[in-house]
Amino acid sequence: MTYRWSESTDALDWDELAALYRAAPLGNKTPEGLKVAFGNSMFCCLVYDGEALVGAGRVLADGVDCAYLCDVALLPSHQGTGLGQQLVARLVEMSRGHGKIILYAVPGKEPFYRRFGFRRMRTAMAIFQDPGAAVSRGYIDEA
Repeated sequence: MTYRWSESTDALDWDELAALYRAAPLGNKTPEGLKVAFGNSMFCCLVYDGEALVGAGRVLADGVDCAYLCDVALLPSHQGTGLGQQLVARLVEMSRGHGKIILYAVPGKEPFYRRFGFRRMRTAMAIFQDPGAAVSRGYIDEA
């Protein structure tokens, strides 16, 4: 199958992107919020199957030291096809040259990211807007 790849959000349908994140499932992100997030990201990668958006991801980066790969999403119908690997590989390649590339994975998906060289950090910490939800989803331990 041939996919169309884009690194530009110029023609992106933000409602379609929000629907992709809900279906992936990566939460209920608003089109407005996604537009801000992608607009503040150094890199983005979008993948289309025909005219339909089926995958997306972005990288927050400072251009030198730190790149944070985030919001990698793929429609369930396209998961398990190798397309997610291609998407992550593209984002990692865009981020090369930074001192470190960081991500946090959905619990249980860590083995997928190990294939790209990601390793568990011993000192990573986070402040979540909703710590209870982060605990229940397995992202952080209870305080």
